[in-house]
Amino acid sequence: MSYQVLARKWRPKSFATLVGQEHVVRALSHALATGRLHHAWLFTGTRGVGKTTISRILAKALNCETGVTPEPCGTCAACRAIDADRFPDYVEMDAASNRGVEDMAALLDKAVYAPAQGRYKVYMIDEVHMLTGHAFNAMLKTLEEPPEHVKFILATTDPQKIPVTVLSRCLQFNLKQMPPGHIIDHLGGILEAEGVPFEVPALRHLAKAANGSMRDALSLLDQAIAHGSGRVEEEQVSHMLGTVGDDHLYAVLDALAAGDVAGMLAVADRMEARSLSFDAALQALASLLHRIALMQFAPAAIADDAERQRLAPYAEAFDAEFLQLAYQIAIHGRDELSLAPDDYAGFTMSLLRLHAFRPEQPVALGSPGDAAGGGGAGRARVIPPSPPQPAASLAARATAPVPQRDAAPVARPPVARGIPVEHSPRERGIAEAGTRSSPPGRAVAVAEGPAEPSNSVPPWEDLPPEAFAGETSVPQPARSSAPARLHSGNVVVEPSPLPTPARSATAAAGSAVPRRAERPEVTPASPGTTAPEIASAFAAGEWHAILRALGLGGMMRELAQHCEWTGFADGVLNLRLSETHRHLLGMNPGLLDRLQDALATQYGGPLRLRIETGAIAGETPAQRDQAEKRARHVEAVAALESDPFVRELIERFDASLVEASVRPL
Repeated sequence: MSYQVLARKWRPKSFATLVGQEHVVRALSHALATGRLHHAWLFTGTRGVGKTTISRILAKALNCETGVTPEPCGTCAACRAIDADRFPDYVEMDAASNRGVEDMAALLDKAVYAPAQGRYKVYMIDEVHMLTGHAFNAMLKTLEEPPEHVKFILATTDPQKIPVTVLSRCLQFNLKQMPPGHIIDHLGGILEAEGVPFEVPALRHLAKAANGSMRDALSLLDQAIAHGSGRVEEEQVSHMLGTVGDDHLYAVLDALAAGDVAGMLAVADRMEARSLSFDAALQALASLLHRIALMQFAPAAIADDAERQRLAPYAEAFDAEFLQLAYQIAIHGRDELSLAPDDYAGFTMSLLRLHAFRPEQPVALGSPGDAAGGGGAGRARVIPPSPPQPAASLAARATAPVPQRDAAPVARPPVARGIPVEHSPRERGIAEAGTRSSPPGRAVAVAEGPAEPSNSVPPWEDLPPEAFAGETSVPQPARSSAPARLHSGNVVVEPSPLPTPARSATAAAGSAVPRRAERPEVTPASPGTTAPEIASAFAAGEWHAILRALGLGGMMRELAQHCEWTGFADGVLNLRLSETHRHLLGMNPGLLDRLQDALATQYGGPLRLRIETGAIAGETPAQRDQAEKRARHVEAVAALESDPFVRELIERFDASLVEASVRPL
């Protein structure tokens, strides 16, 4: 008799011998025992998980000569004929090669006849999703109301392609992938029955390579027996699969724990000499790190006692934080392997990255062991994050001066700061304090002289009410007696002194950034707004404040925002609209009338609105809003950059603040 492969020889013959699909076995067994038999079942799942095997066991249970039972005898003529694939009333149809409507019509024509030998006619359609749309339509009526002696079993690896009209007529069972533990136990039982010596670690490699498919595992087991001359050993299986043995992975971890870079590279050299897959090595390393992390947090999840003992020393040697980082390095190193010059270079760079970020006690900034201060090993360290702090402590820290360090850091050259050349006094003052970073494509400003620590800029809400009397500005950082010179190419710009509270509003009228005290504002739609305040706003030409009090919306607000105040006399309000926004006048004929009525209501008397088009000589409310927005953004960036915590992060990790991501509150 010719040799029969293990996948066919050890195919389960009953529900009791089926492995890994207990949820399906339980439902079918109860249905067979109680006689609640559906006429159509749909089995879904990946390859090699038991779809065809379950359909044959179900056919035997329906046609066993002992009766409909969840435990077919396996010895009667019907059971033996089904196992031998020669039972006339059990038809297996491959929908991949018989997918047309003609094939389906021929099958359904035979279904009306009574069974020739068994109790039921069972039609098993494999890969049913390959049927054409017309074939599905042809079987719908028979699938919904088949003859009493007909049962349908459908199997597919892609249930998404099956029409919902077919799904609704079937009982659907999703077959799970085989867990590695189930595969290892099943392969071990088969090898013991076959009398083949084996090593459990070798079966673990086979189970991992099978990727949840029992049929793939049995096929690989056949190959391993042939490769090992009748023995299944770990070394031979590793050579056959081209996988990395555990000895290589543990050697990498041993060298990593000892800080032995040469030992890690020696492992890589041995792997290259054996032509092992570096991609598989990084995958296996990530899996091993995952098991070690489980050992730290949930030791009960490691069922194998031998594996638990092997992983215990590594769970104690590595910090939990570093294991998470090492896992990320392994999976990202595998993802970037295709971008490396070659697989060896990509793998060794991942090992060097693991060594560079190995756990080490952090040292204080500026100490002799600090890399930023010029000493130490020059290696990055994993520093645990600080616990969250309440908002009050964060605010106190933001306004606190920078603490002095015990050891002075190595002197650094002046840092280049990039600011626009044409800026308001506020922005130029912030630039002088060295708190702006250099965005690409902008003029570079170089502060001549050592940088000095500065206090953070508090938000407007933190200023006392008396600070807004007269002209108000945000407290500025401490400045040296000699102002810094800002260079931009061959042009030298002398920054003007920062405004002080003693300056009058008239002196600051030319500033590009508006001051709150320079333009009295009326609170928008506020019940406390009085008639004298509105009248003074019209008299002073405070167009921006008037619009805020109006609280306009839609196109009226869009039109008013882009108009410039030119005068108000004898009840006539004159505005000028830029040529760029001239199209706003013609969009709605009644827009001017509605805007005039709203202004007259706010003014409290008759008012006529006149709008002309031309060049804007002053400032529109829209332009002022943009200027205020830029000023708030500048202040927010300055507050962040002068914060001691942010400055410490920048110095320690060579970080940079992305100004575009800052959103002022």
